[in-house]
Amino acid sequence: MNTFLNKHFLLDTKAAVDLYENAAKDLPIFDFHCHLVPEEVWENKPYENITQLWLGGDHYKWRAMRMHGIGEEFITGEKSDWEKFEAWAKTMPYLIGNPLHHWAHMELKMFFGIEKILSPETAREIYDECNEKLAQPDYRPRSFIETANVKFIGTTDDPVSTLEYHQKLKADETFDAIIAPTFRPDGALYIERPTFHNWVKTLEEVSDVKVTDLDSFLQALQQRVDYFHENGGRASDHDIQKLEYVETTKEEAAPIFAKRLNGEELTDNELTAYQSFLLKQVGMMYAEKSWVMQLHMGAMRNNNTRMKELIGPDTGFDSIGEKNFAEGVSKFLDALEMENKLPRTVLFNLNPKDNAVLAGMMGNFYEAGVPGKIQFGSGWWFNDHIDGMERQMKDLANVGLLSHFIGMLTDSRSFLSYARHDYFRRILCNILGDWVERGLAPNDPKFLEEMVRNIGYNNAEKYFLER
Repeated sequence: MNTFLNKHFLLDTKAAVDLYENAAKDLPIFDFHCHLVPEEVWENKPYENITQLWLGGDHYKWRAMRMHGIGEEFITGEKSDWEKFEAWAKTMPYLIGNPLHHWAHMELKMFFGIEKILSPETAREIYDECNEKLAQPDYRPRSFIETANVKFIGTTDDPVSTLEYHQKLKADETFDAIIAPTFRPDGALYIERPTFHNWVKTLEEVSDVKVTDLDSFLQALQQRVDYFHENGGRASDHDIQKLEYVETTKEEAAPIFAKRLNGEELTDNELTAYQSFLLKQVGMMYAEKSWVMQLHMGAMRNNNTRMKELIGPDTGFDSIGEKNFAEGVSKFLDALEMENKLPRTVLFNLNPKDNAVLAGMMGNFYEAGVPGKIQFGSGWWFNDHIDGMERQMKDLANVGLLSHFIGMLTDSRSFLSYARHDYFRRILCNILGDWVERGLAPNDPKFLEEMVRNIGYNNAEKYFLER
């Protein structure tokens, strides 16, 4: 019987162990999509305790605690940091089978050297030990990034961001990791939101472009794309809850935009037309810069209206949607391809029913000299567990080329989430090792080890940085 989280954790065969030890274990990390705050890295933010570092803003943990029946006052409410940590510790034993149980203990071990199992009985001991270490200068964001051997971090940034802290970090010769901004234009795409007009005012201020119509709006967005590129941006990211693409001309989109700019409400058909037009326009902007376009598709957000009104949006009440993406994604990518302006694109789905759809979609579009130009993104959010990652990689391998896969990302707000990359790499090695043991892949350690290095790091670095 194996012990919990031993050195061969998730590695079921000798071939898997050898691949992990020889190729994966010491790889650096290329984290191309996350939600870390650059200001906290620049300031090397100290944390008073492990609750602030570990539980603040972590929707995964919040959801688990709620499902365990923990009251909101222990999650986002007024209880003390110790009481919140204690509530998390009470939840932990019941999380067996959930990746949070693995991640939490991997993070304690990786960053704090703690191998105790978190439970109500060990909570105070672990809390005190973590807090004692967090009081030391070596337990701050920059050290966590260095400990995890992170070479690249792609943050998620509003187009109206000044990128002040990205600039400061780039100029800091004492900090080696690249922290690059990622262009996330939700404010431009979802013009039906009540925040739209205030967002446009801020866009005008930062771009120095007065937005009076669609043309000036596009000019302002182009200025921000240029600005992001000047400051190290090499990618965009889009939250796509549904994608119903209809080819729309500027002449058709302009009156729709003008109507919303004047404060009028739009019909569903008008919103679809406008969003289709804007996605194509920004997609062409990305292609001109040789950026990567990321589409995170399928979240059904803010399902609990009462809790949204009580504690705000994006607080852990999202889940998997059931929209069908096949036709919309195909039409959108084809529209860009017809203009010869299709950027490198990563397709992420939240509903695993769409795995084969997106894995198969990749083969429809290509570019000579660019292996894997269209990528099927890793198991994301509700799929970044063992079964989800295995399913995603096997579905990719079945209809595509797993060898060109760009691998894992944290998609996290926590500086401790880099343990997820090790989790992913172990699962990858176990898949390949199992294929070798079963005679489904040749026992060619040299090639397979290089394959692991490429999927674990090299492919992402080339995909995002090499042109």
